[in-house]
Amino acid sequence: MNLSQLLFALRARYKLILLTLVLTVAATVVVSLLLPKTYLATTALVVNYKGVDQVTGLSLPAQMQPGYIATQVDIIKSKSVAFKVVDELRLAESPEVKQQFMDATGGVGTIRDWLSNLILANVDVVPSRESSVLYVTVKGADPQFVAAVANAFAKAYLQLSIQLKTEPAQQASGYINTQIKELRDRYEQSQNRLSEYQKKNNIYSADNRIDIETARLNELSSQLVQVQALSMEASSRQRQALGNAGESPDVQNNPLIQNLKSSLALAEAKFSDTSQRVAENHPQYIAAKSEVDKMRATLNEQVQTASASVATTAVITQQRESQLRSALAAQKVKIMTLNGARDEFNVMTNETENDRRAYEVASQRFTQTNLEGQSKQADIAVLTAATAPTSAAGPRIVLNTLLSFVVGLLLGVGAALALEFLDQRIRSAGQLGDAFGLPVLGVIEKTTSLSQKRSYKSLRGPGEGSSMMPGKA
Repeated sequence: MNLSQLLFALRARYKLILLTLVLTVAATVVVSLLLPKTYLATTALVVNYKGVDQVTGLSLPAQMQPGYIATQVDIIKSKSVAFKVVDELRLAESPEVKQQFMDATGGVGTIRDWLSNLILANVDVVPSRESSVLYVTVKGADPQFVAAVANAFAKAYLQLSIQLKTEPAQQASGYINTQIKELRDRYEQSQNRLSEYQKKNNIYSADNRIDIETARLNELSSQLVQVQALSMEASSRQRQALGNAGESPDVQNNPLIQNLKSSLALAEAKFSDTSQRVAENHPQYIAAKSEVDKMRATLNEQVQTASASVATTAVITQQRESQLRSALAAQKVKIMTLNGARDEFNVMTNETENDRRAYEVASQRFTQTNLEGQSKQADIAVLTAATAPTSAAGPRIVLNTLLSFVVGLLLGVGAALALEFLDQRIRSAGQLGDAFGLPVLGVIEKTTSLSQKRSYKSLRGPGEGSSMMPGKA
């Protein structure tokens, strides 16, 4: 069907289209007049997002929560809020409402759930595009009731918002309180272990003590170096004293030996003089010789004594060196032990410090979370409270009429096209040629004037058929 055929069909069935249009508009007007009036009440809420985690205490920027406003919309339209509204307005206590519930459900379910579903069906929450404002709109037949329900929704939403914020904080507070007890016990245990270790190892300041012991080790090392030098010198003197005691500097530099040598020289000089003056059996000769022998024996004895003294000094020096070596080795072992003890002490000190720091942080977080759990401040505020509307928001008769005109026109056109497809007729010469595949020789136009009708009747004879009636091919 082309455009011309469509226009011919619509012109032929214009009465059906007009009838359908009139019936649709009339029905819409009647229904709009019969429908009860509806009223709208709106409450505006401002949402101030802070985004503070109740356990960690970290603040998150609002852009990290793109679905926050959508979440608030879902919370407002939740049954939890609806239940609070039902309880706030005491709707379930009304005998009329109870009777309506029994008539509608037959007592199946609960009246609170039934009322919450009815209320939520008439509640709409619309967020602002460029701000954090939420508009809670309630629709109903009673202006006072819809205003009360809108304000009740705002109040219930505030209460639920506080509840959703404080309950996690209270749960976190209980959890942190349990952790505080465990952290305190752990801190006390680590502190007790540290104290026992200090007493056991006599460590009060590991760094100071290791410094003292290191200084002592350095001092022993210095003494050992000095004693080693003395020991080498004493060993050399000992070998010289034992090999040739008379030539030993220690023996020669001995004052007693020097005096004895002087006395021996005097005695020998005296003996030489006496031996020249008297014979060998003379008492003076014998006394002088006896004195010389005695002085020489004393000198030899003192030389041996001095030589032995040098050897004794060497032995003492070697013993001192051996003692210093042992003391140095013991000091090294002691320092190594102290280093290990210091490392263990530092580890235990760090563990104790970490336990103390964790206990203090948990205590601070518990105080903050406990305060947040007791806070009754919400991040939502009522911007504009709902008031009872003075004019009805529906039904909108003018708008409904305009819409019904469009719908009726579409329905009429649809009905005309449907009838046309069910009962197709030839309405033009083009359709006739297309239908039979023959050329059209002529067209008799339809006229409706009175003179033409009379001329056509006069041309018809008595008994003639109606094949020459205008409009008939």
